[in-house]
Amino acid sequence: MRLRYVKSAKETIESNKDICITNPEEYKGKWKEIYPFKKIMIEVGCGKGKFITEMAVANPDTLFIGIEKFDSVICRAIEKRIELDINNAIFVRGDATNLLDWFEKGEVDRVFLSFPDPWPKARHEKRRLSSPRFMDMYKVILNDGGIFRIKTDNVPLYEYSLESTLPYLDNPTYGERIYADGEITTEFEEKFRKLGNKIYYIEGKIKK
Repeated sequence: MRLRYVKSAKETIESNKDICITNPEEYKGKWKEIYPFKKIMIEVGCGKGKFITEMAVANPDTLFIGIEKFDSVICRAIEKRIELDINNAIFVRGDATNLLDWFEKGEVDRVFLSFPDPWPKARHEKRRLSSPRFMDMYKVILNDGGIFRIKTDNVPLYEYSLESTLPYLDNPTYGERIYADGEITTEFEEKFRKLGNKIYYIEGKIKK
């Protein structure tokens, strides 16, 4: 997917360092101390922030951390957070390969992957956010009872993710997503559902 260049993106990030964290390694092990919320939930690849900001509105006792590496995307998430005037959604500008540098063992309660890049070429498998490489990281940062969830409309990625994630999960549920009224969705999710695409998910408690 080609990203649209946003001229003001860097300025938006620089002027909102209380919302967009650019030095997350300094927060490792201290997230709940710095942000006094009961739980921490992260979305890896949060895009323009629709899902994570709406989740924050619906769950005011939880800190939601959106992780995104593209300036032109995360700036839109920052704007949504400002528009909603909430204090329990923040963002990390960085690459998720560094998760273990940002979060202490067992520091996170839930990990969401919302329509991640499928990286269809075999040589790019390690870049897939549901690969064993990333699942090993989620296993470390999620606490006992921590939940992992992925949603996608990409059938090959879903089938790959079944093989790569189920060995890490206790009592997983998976298959085509049947939506409840009022379920919070992402921008891509709304678009794909309008196109009639089937949405698939995998969810379960991480094995310890």
